[in-house]
Amino acid sequence: MADDSQRPIVIKRIKKVSGGAHGGAWKIAYADFVTAMMAFFLLMWLLGGTSKAKQEGISEYFKTPLKVALAGGEGSGDSSSIIKGGGTDLTRSVGQVKRGDVESTRAINLDASRAKKEQEESQRLKEIKDKLEKAVANNPKMKQFKNQLKIDITSEGLRIQIVDDKNRPMFDSGGAVMKSYTRDILREIGKTLNELPNRISLSGHTDAVAYAGGDAGYSNWELSADRANASRRELVAGGLEDGKVLRVVGLGSAIPFDKNDPNSPINRRISIIVMNKKAEEAITKESRQIEASTAKEVAEKLDAKH
Repeated sequence: MADDSQRPIVIKRIKKVSGGAHGGAWKIAYADFVTAMMAFFLLMWLLGGTSKAKQEGISEYFKTPLKVALAGGEGSGDSSSIIKGGGTDLTRSVGQVKRGDVESTRAINLDASRAKKEQEESQRLKEIKDKLEKAVANNPKMKQFKNQLKIDITSEGLRIQIVDDKNRPMFDSGGAVMKSYTRDILREIGKTLNELPNRISLSGHTDAVAYAGGDAGYSNWELSADRANASRRELVAGGLEDGKVLRVVGLGSAIPFDKNDPNSPINRRISIIVMNKKAEEAITKESRQIEASTAKEVAEKLDAKH
């Protein structure tokens, strides 16, 4: 028994050796590679069947996804996009663009439309200018006043000025009674201008010679205003619709035709402007501002009394 207690104890440990090429780790890597390649070729296939407009929408989405999602838009492609979402309606499947791009496009289209309308309007005014010049040349009554008719195109529209001549005034001296030939000219102009939809502005002008007759307080300002209104009546008598007259003003001698000689008879004139849309809108806006300011002053005075 003593010999058995001293016998050495042997422990056998089995060492496992891997099977080398028979392992399975490479299969995982290969599966990842095949999956990636499949995804790549699927992406190429999708892009190959997508229009350029849709591709730009996709590109914009991945560049700034948050900005596109918040801003939204009408869609960058011609039809629905392969990317859903974006814009203000998350249920839509159309490609999205930045709202700023849409607004910029609308502004460009609006400017182009306005420019086209202005060009068409300018062409109509030029045609009326030619028609008036031909009417003056072909009408025996008007032909003799050719030098007193100044017709041109300005930034406000078509301007027709009837100026005084030293030997052929438009009105009786110091008054608003019109000469018969002036009446004929204005009625002919009124008939022609009624062909246009544009509105009319009338202004009366005098020379710088101080008004020396009539009622006390009556000056070149009142005289120029009365002559402008008398001209309006003759334009309407000739066929111009009264509603087409937007403004009638008397400017006295404030804007002379001949700046070098304020007393020259040529400064006594009637100016008729066939306004373009821009000039008409400016006058309308100015009138509304004046009305608003006047109403405010009246309201303040009434409040002060109470």
